[in-house]
Amino acid sequence: MNITVIGRGNIGGGLAARWRKAGHEVQELGKDGGDVSNADAVLVAVPSGVIGDALGKVSGLEGKVAIDVTNAFAGRNEEFPSFAHEVKSHTKGPVAKAFNLNFAVLYDKIDEQPERPGQLYAADDEARDVAEQLIRDAGFDPVNGGGLDNARALEDFIGPFASHGQGFYRFWKPA
Repeated sequence: MNITVIGRGNIGGGLAARWRKAGHEVQELGKDGGDVSNADAVLVAVPSGVIGDALGKVSGLEGKVAIDVTNAFAGRNEEFPSFAHEVKSHTKGPVAKAFNLNFAVLYDKIDEQPERPGQLYAADDEARDVAEQLIRDAGFDPVNGGGLDNARALEDFIGPFASHGQGFYRFWKPA
């Protein structure tokens, strides 16, 4: 898959490296933006307060499957129900919310775990297959958190989740 990562920080850079290792073609864009026309999927990994500015510097976004990783550390545009919905207003395509409830500083420890860590996500139906594949290819097990209307719940969960400290999580269904 051809993936463009918008944001070169810990999350964007870390996921780009994991996806390259899994065999994907990955392009990384920074503050200057660029063109994503050739991408099959776009990861939006920018501070929450600059989503509009960052995506405004990117061409070829329309209709792309996007995965939003943003948390509310740098403010929130309350015109949108979630950051994922703000991303969707720019891409006009299917969006998933994922990778916001994992610590990027632990990416190099994923492969050492006795079980694959979980990765909660919420997604438009049209983004679900791509999100699940990229979650698996990053080393996690996808945990379906419902439709995109649940994106804000994942964003709001960062407070209680982070108070536990850095770590991984898993969900099991009873046998």
